[in-house]
Amino acid sequence: MATINDIPDVILSNIFSSISDTRTRNSLSLVSRKFMLLERATRVSLTLRGNARDLFMIPTCFRSVTDLDLSLLSPWGHLLFSSSPLSDPQILAHRLRVVFPAVKSLTVYARSPSTIEMLVQQWPGLKRVKLVRWHQRLAQWPTGEDFCCLFEQCENLSSLDLSSFYYWTEDLPPVLQAFPKVSASLVHLNLLTTSFAEGFKSEDIKGITEPCPNLKSFLVACNFDPRCIGSVGDEALLAVANNCPKLTLLHLADTSPFADVRGDPDNEGFTSEDAMITTGTLLEFFSGLPLLQQLVLDVCRNVRDTALALELLNSKCKDLRVLKLGQFHGICLAIESRLDGIAMCSGLEELSIKNSGDLTDMGLIAIGRGCCKLSRFEVQGCKRITEKGLRTMVCLLRNTLVEVKISSCKNLNAAASLRAVEPICDRIKWLHIDCVWDGLEGTGNSEQVGHSFGNNHQVEELSGLSNFPGCEYDQDISRKKCKYSIDLCDNNVMERNAVDAFWFKKWDKLQYLSLWIGVGELLNPLATVGLDDCPNLEEIRIRVEGDCRGRHKPSERAFGLSCLALYPLLSKMQLDCGETIGYALTAPSGQMDLSLWERFYLNGIGKLRLRELDYWPPQDRDVNQRSLSLPAAGLLAECLELRKLFIHGTAHEHFMMFLPRIPNLRDVQLREDYYPAPENDMSTEMRAGSCSRFEDALNGRPILD
Repeated sequence: MATINDIPDVILSNIFSSISDTRTRNSLSLVSRKFMLLERATRVSLTLRGNARDLFMIPTCFRSVTDLDLSLLSPWGHLLFSSSPLSDPQILAHRLRVVFPAVKSLTVYARSPSTIEMLVQQWPGLKRVKLVRWHQRLAQWPTGEDFCCLFEQCENLSSLDLSSFYYWTEDLPPVLQAFPKVSASLVHLNLLTTSFAEGFKSEDIKGITEPCPNLKSFLVACNFDPRCIGSVGDEALLAVANNCPKLTLLHLADTSPFADVRGDPDNEGFTSEDAMITTGTLLEFFSGLPLLQQLVLDVCRNVRDTALALELLNSKCKDLRVLKLGQFHGICLAIESRLDGIAMCSGLEELSIKNSGDLTDMGLIAIGRGCCKLSRFEVQGCKRITEKGLRTMVCLLRNTLVEVKISSCKNLNAAASLRAVEPICDRIKWLHIDCVWDGLEGTGNSEQVGHSFGNNHQVEELSGLSNFPGCEYDQDISRKKCKYSIDLCDNNVMERNAVDAFWFKKWDKLQYLSLWIGVGELLNPLATVGLDDCPNLEEIRIRVEGDCRGRHKPSERAFGLSCLALYPLLSKMQLDCGETIGYALTAPSGQMDLSLWERFYLNGIGKLRLRELDYWPPQDRDVNQRSLSLPAAGLLAECLELRKLFIHGTAHEHFMMFLPRIPNLRDVQLREDYYPAPENDMSTEMRAGSCSRFEDALNGRPILD
């Protein structure tokens, strides 16, 4: 009888090569020795997460790996070779080359230029490099020290990613000009470094693009502030178009939105200054980049009367599929039924509109009519749009739209946002909303639910939207009646049926949910406003933002994470309290310190069946501290099904010793990935020795899976 072992090795190798999921490959390698050898021989991408002191113990069977990631080695953020028991770091670097001889792509946390120098000497044929560093660049280092050795050794470098690398704007342009051959070979250049306070100026942009004529992907953080000398404007845009005509992806963004802080919904969308970008320049700029497929212009300063220029995109950039605009006004005039502006870009598949001060419901409807292929739509900080216009647009795009983000729009709270996207609730896969409840009680009852979902007058208004071309709407909803029986004795069932009577919807395909919520607010009303039935939701991201200082103790004991237990498949969570600011040490009388706020936010997390968790603790900016507290460590230890835990901050060693109690926990890491990362850990915080002792305790347990 033929078995899978009778399949020729060549065919089996092709099958293994087509599998990219790490856990699936690991499972296959356990089937038999033959499978293990085939899996090891066909693996091309590998991320090491062991302790740097144990690098000499790595196996020698991954000789086909071409993509190697060393940025997550622990103790994270320390010098790569500092924890090695070997006296000579060059021996360890040589060992890496022997074990991974085929590396072409490298990612590494480079605390100092010496780390880069030792590694690139091992693989001079590197084509793709990503450097990571959240610690400050030391002032005594010469200009461009981090990049000189890289450009000297890697003559075939085609991709350089500095999006997570702390350096100065004056470091890179001179190096690019000093190595014209390497610069000319660059195809991908990512300079969206979040550590910049101001970003690259006009002369810097020219100095970067001139020696790189073959760039196809260029992402850069710019300074668009007209009050600054040399700010990016018309001249810099034309330089990009003239110097890099082969660009297919261009991302020009001001540094101010890098903090990812939610904007003010009451903001009119207009800034006090206009950007130094004119309509004529935009016309010439688009004409010079005919191969563009993705374009991001997040200027954060007013760019006015852009409808005419955006119309040109449809004819000059025929392959454009992704467009993101920030602070652009007049993008769609929506005069009568004629399409104009951005609505003429019929080939778009992804569109993001941010802080467009004059965008109205009619503009949204025109975009829905013209951009009929949109699969992803984001709208942020647009005060003049309402639920009615967004819902009509969603109806028009029902056959294609699967990802939606709604943020910082005054007229779109949580309930209104969900009502707006309700026409695609059976097919949407990715959703972000702001948890703004507008007075809705956290516990909720049937009357409150009915009010949040709309009364008969609202239903009549919404049903009238079907008059627009391509818009369908279920008018039978106005005839729905309460269908629950008074004989039911279970109050929970009665309450659920009451919800069904108003607006019963099932979010069948929703897999990822992103939420913003203000500090002190509760998460409990989430199910009440309509997100109670998400059978396939796998991942959720919650961002808590605000200043705890001056706030008194919340009326409730818990934030409400336990309410997420109603999602049966939820296994991954990102809980980001990094922008929750408070007192790390002693709080004034009547106020809570950060440890009590952490208890408030994490209370109930043990009721969830999470397998992966990324957690950003609150911070005290005055002392640059983001540290896990004792209550937080105890509550995290209640997540008994966790396998992977990343804590984006520091922690005391004895707090971390709570975590080995989690039976199947395998991957734990402390990451100080916020600018600037602490240069010297405090005596009571995690050091290299403390990290090693914790890892010994973690790895010394028997793990069933």
